[in-house]
Amino acid sequence: MLTDEPRTTTQQLMHTACGRTLAVSRFTPEVLPDSGRVVLDTLCEPYDTDQVWVSLTPAEARQLAGMLLRQAAAVDRPRTARPGRIEVDPVAGDLYAIGVRSHSLAVDQPTDAGGADAAPTPVELCASALASCTAHYAGGYLDRHDLSRGGLHVSADYTMAQDRPARIASVSIEVTAPGLPPEREAGLLAVVRHCTVKNTLDRPPDVRVSLNGIRRAGAS
Repeated sequence: MLTDEPRTTTQQLMHTACGRTLAVSRFTPEVLPDSGRVVLDTLCEPYDTDQVWVSLTPAEARQLAGMLLRQAAAVDRPRTARPGRIEVDPVAGDLYAIGVRSHSLAVDQPTDAGGADAAPTPVELCASALASCTAHYAGGYLDRHDLSRGGLHVSADYTMAQDRPARIASVSIEVTAPGLPPEREAGLLAVVRHCTVKNTLDRPPDVRVSLNGIRRAGAS
Protein backbone atom coordinates (compact mmCIF):
# COMPACT_ATOMS: atom_id res chain seq x y z
CA MET A 1 0.00 0.00 0.00
CA LEU A 2 1.26 3.48 -0.81
CA THR A 3 2.56 5.23 2.28
CA ASP A 4 4.23 8.44 3.33
CA GLU A 5 6.46 6.70 5.88
CA PRO A 6 10.13 7.73 5.46
CA ARG A 7 11.27 4.21 4.69
CA THR A 8 11.95 4.47 0.99
CA THR A 9 13.62 6.83 -1.44
CA THR A 10 11.69 9.18 -3.71
CA GLN A 11 8.97 7.16 -5.41
CA GLN A 12 8.47 6.90 -9.15
CA LEU A 13 4.72 6.92 -9.75
CA MET A 14 2.93 5.21 -12.62
CA HIS A 15 -0.80 5.65 -13.32
CA THR A 16 -2.20 2.77 -15.36
CA ALA A 17 -5.10 2.68 -17.78
CA CYS A 18 -7.00 0.37 -15.39
CA GLY A 19 -7.02 3.06 -12.73
CA ARG A 20 -4.17 1.81 -10.56
CA THR A 21 -1.35 3.90 -9.17
CA LEU A 22 1.94 2.04 -8.80
CA ALA A 23 4.94 3.37 -6.94
CA VAL A 24 8.44 1.99 -7.42
CA SER A 25 11.12 2.89 -4.89
CA ARG A 26 13.80 1.29 -2.74
CA PHE A 27 14.40 1.02 0.99
CA THR A 28 16.58 3.67 2.57
CA PRO A 29 19.93 2.66 4.12
CA GLU A 30 18.45 3.47 7.54
CA VAL A 31 15.93 0.65 7.10
CA LEU A 32 18.13 -1.90 5.35
CA PRO A 33 21.75 -0.83 5.90
CA ASP A 34 23.29 -4.12 4.77
CA SER A 35 21.18 -5.06 1.76
CA GLY A 36 19.09 -3.17 -0.74
CA ARG A 37 15.50 -3.95 -1.70
CA VAL A 38 13.31 -2.56 -4.46
CA VAL A 39 9.77 -1.72 -3.29
CA LEU A 40 6.62 -1.96 -5.43
CA ASP A 41 3.54 -0.35 -3.85
CA THR A 42 -0.06 -0.13 -5.01
CA LEU A 43 -3.20 1.15 -3.36
CA CYS A 44 -5.76 -1.36 -2.11
CA GLU A 45 -9.16 -0.50 -3.60
CA PRO A 46 -12.56 -1.36 -2.07
CA TYR A 47 -13.16 -3.99 -4.75
CA ASP A 48 -9.96 -5.86 -3.80
CA THR A 49 -11.73 -8.42 -1.63
CA ASP A 50 -9.27 -11.28 -2.05
CA GLN A 51 -6.18 -9.80 -3.63
CA VAL A 52 -4.70 -6.68 -5.17
CA TRP A 53 -4.50 -6.94 -8.94
CA VAL A 54 -3.06 -4.73 -11.67
CA SER A 55 -3.86 -4.93 -15.39
CA LEU A 56 -1.14 -3.49 -17.63
CA THR A 57 -1.00 -2.66 -21.30
CA PRO A 58 2.18 -3.84 -23.07
CA ALA A 59 3.54 -0.28 -23.01
CA GLU A 60 2.77 0.01 -19.28
CA ALA A 61 4.47 -3.32 -18.61
CA ARG A 62 7.61 -2.06 -20.34
CA GLN A 63 7.43 1.22 -18.43
CA LEU A 64 7.12 -0.65 -15.13
CA ALA A 65 10.01 -2.92 -16.08
CA GLY A 66 12.13 0.16 -16.74
CA MET A 67 11.22 1.72 -13.39
CA LEU A 68 12.06 -1.50 -11.53
CA LEU A 69 15.32 -1.79 -13.42
CA ARG A 70 16.30 1.78 -12.53
CA GLN A 71 15.72 1.14 -8.84
CA ALA A 72 17.54 -2.20 -8.99
CA ALA A 73 20.52 -0.53 -10.65
CA ALA A 74 20.51 2.13 -7.92
CA VAL A 75 20.63 -0.59 -5.26
CA ASP A 76 23.49 -2.36 -7.03
CA ARG A 77 25.38 0.86 -7.75
CA PRO A 78 24.35 3.34 -5.06
CA ARG A 79 25.26 6.90 -6.01
CA THR A 80 24.20 10.28 -4.81
CA ALA A 81 21.92 11.77 -7.45
CA ARG A 82 23.46 14.90 -8.85
CA PRO A 83 22.87 17.27 -11.75
CA GLY A 84 24.67 16.23 -14.88
CA ARG A 85 24.54 12.49 -14.20
CA ILE A 86 22.56 10.19 -16.51
CA GLU A 87 22.22 6.42 -16.00
CA VAL A 88 21.07 4.04 -18.74
CA ASP A 89 20.21 0.34 -18.38
CA PRO A 90 18.75 -2.22 -20.81
CA VAL A 91 15.16 -3.39 -20.32
CA ALA A 92 14.36 -5.61 -23.31
CA GLY A 93 15.56 -5.60 -26.89
CA ASP A 94 16.19 -2.00 -27.94
CA LEU A 95 14.23 -0.58 -24.98
CA TYR A 96 16.48 1.20 -22.48
CA ALA A 97 15.61 2.85 -19.17
CA ILE A 98 17.13 6.27 -18.46
CA GLY A 99 17.55 7.60 -14.96
CA VAL A 100 17.81 11.38 -14.46
CA ARG A 101 17.98 12.20 -10.74
CA SER A 102 14.68 10.73 -9.43
CA HIS A 103 13.05 10.63 -12.88
CA SER A 104 12.71 7.71 -15.26
CA LEU A 105 12.60 7.96 -19.06
CA ALA A 106 12.90 5.40 -21.84
CA VAL A 107 14.13 5.11 -25.40
CA ASP A 108 13.34 2.48 -28.02
CA GLN A 109 13.50 2.02 -31.78
CA PRO A 110 10.66 1.85 -34.34
CA THR A 111 9.42 -1.57 -35.38
CA ASP A 112 11.00 -1.20 -38.83
CA ALA A 113 14.36 -0.79 -37.09
CA GLY A 114 13.94 -3.88 -34.93
CA GLY A 115 12.46 -2.23 -31.83
CA ALA A 116 9.02 -2.39 -30.25
CA ASP A 117 8.30 1.35 -30.61
CA ALA A 118 7.56 1.54 -26.87
CA ALA A 119 9.27 4.92 -26.47
CA PRO A 120 10.89 7.71 -28.50
CA THR A 121 14.29 7.12 -30.06
CA PRO A 122 17.44 8.78 -28.68
CA VAL A 123 17.52 10.99 -31.79
CA GLU A 124 13.93 12.08 -31.19
CA LEU A 125 14.81 12.93 -27.59
CA CYS A 126 17.73 14.98 -28.87
CA ALA A 127 15.44 17.08 -31.08
CA SER A 128 12.88 17.18 -28.27
CA ALA A 129 15.49 18.63 -25.92
CA LEU A 130 16.06 21.49 -28.34
CA ALA A 131 12.33 22.15 -28.81
CA SER A 132 11.52 21.99 -25.09
CA CYS A 133 14.49 24.20 -24.17
CA THR A 134 13.22 26.72 -26.71
CA ALA A 135 9.77 26.56 -25.10
CA HIS A 136 11.30 27.08 -21.64
CA TYR A 137 13.12 30.22 -22.75
CA ALA A 138 10.05 31.50 -24.62
CA GLY A 139 7.86 30.98 -21.56
CA GLY A 140 10.40 32.75 -19.37
CA TYR A 141 10.48 35.71 -21.75
CA LEU A 142 6.70 36.00 -21.69
CA ASP A 143 6.66 35.84 -17.88
CA ARG A 144 9.31 38.54 -17.51
CA HIS A 145 7.29 40.90 -19.67
CA ASP A 146 3.95 40.07 -18.03
CA LEU A 147 2.63 38.49 -21.22
CA SER A 148 0.29 35.50 -21.40
CA ARG A 149 1.62 32.01 -22.08
CA GLY A 150 -1.81 31.10 -23.46
CA GLY A 151 -1.42 29.28 -26.76
CA LEU A 152 2.38 29.07 -26.48
CA HIS A 153 3.49 26.20 -28.69
CA VAL A 154 6.82 25.06 -30.09
CA SER A 155 7.21 22.59 -32.95
CA ALA A 156 10.39 21.07 -34.34
CA ASP A 157 11.00 19.32 -37.66
CA TYR A 158 14.32 17.58 -38.16
CA THR A 159 15.98 15.75 -41.04
CA MET A 160 18.70 13.14 -40.94
CA ALA A 161 21.93 13.45 -42.92
CA GLN A 162 22.14 11.24 -45.99
CA ASP A 163 25.86 10.63 -45.62
CA ARG A 164 28.09 9.38 -42.81
CA PRO A 165 28.45 9.72 -39.90
CA ALA A 166 24.84 9.23 -38.87
CA ARG A 167 23.53 12.50 -37.45
CA ILE A 168 20.76 15.07 -37.51
CA ALA A 169 21.41 17.34 -40.49
CA SER A 170 18.94 20.15 -39.79
CA VAL A 171 16.29 21.22 -37.29
CA SER A 172 13.58 23.79 -37.93
CA ILE A 173 11.99 25.32 -34.82
CA GLU A 174 8.73 27.26 -34.95
CA VAL A 175 7.43 29.21 -31.94
CA THR A 176 3.78 30.18 -31.70
CA ALA A 177 3.04 32.86 -29.09
CA PRO A 178 -0.40 34.44 -29.61
CA GLY A 179 0.04 36.77 -26.63
CA LEU A 180 3.21 38.33 -28.02
CA PRO A 181 2.83 41.92 -29.31
CA PRO A 182 4.71 42.76 -32.55
CA GLU A 183 7.19 45.03 -30.78
CA ARG A 184 8.33 42.09 -28.64
CA GLU A 185 8.90 39.61 -31.46
CA ALA A 186 12.57 40.48 -32.02
CA GLY A 187 13.27 40.23 -28.29
CA LEU A 188 11.70 36.79 -27.96
CA LEU A 189 13.56 35.48 -31.00
CA ALA A 190 16.86 36.79 -29.63
CA VAL A 191 16.23 34.95 -26.36
CA VAL A 192 15.11 31.58 -27.74
CA ARG A 193 17.93 31.54 -30.31
CA HIS A 194 20.33 31.35 -27.38
CA CYS A 195 18.68 28.68 -25.26
CA THR A 196 21.11 26.35 -23.49
CA VAL A 197 20.58 23.36 -25.79
CA LYS A 198 21.01 25.47 -28.95
CA ASN A 199 24.14 27.05 -27.47
CA THR A 200 25.44 23.52 -26.87
CA LEU A 201 24.78 22.52 -30.48
CA ASP A 202 26.34 25.75 -31.78
CA ARG A 203 29.44 25.11 -29.64
CA PRO A 204 29.71 21.31 -29.42
CA PRO A 205 30.99 20.00 -26.09
CA ASP A 206 34.03 17.81 -25.66
CA VAL A 207 32.54 14.30 -25.56
CA ARG A 208 34.71 11.49 -24.26
CA VAL A 209 33.62 7.84 -24.36
CA SER A 210 35.42 5.27 -22.24
CA LEU A 211 34.95 1.65 -21.20
CA ASN A 212 34.39 0.82 -17.54
CA GLY A 213 37.16 -1.52 -16.37
CA ILE A 214 34.81 -3.75 -14.35
CA ARG A 215 35.45 -7.42 -15.13
CA ARG A 216 33.54 -10.51 -14.16
CA ALA A 217 34.89 -12.46 -11.22
CA GLY A 218 37.54 -14.92 -12.34
CA ALA A 219 38.26 -13.12 -15.62
CA SER A 220 41.91 -12.56 -16.35
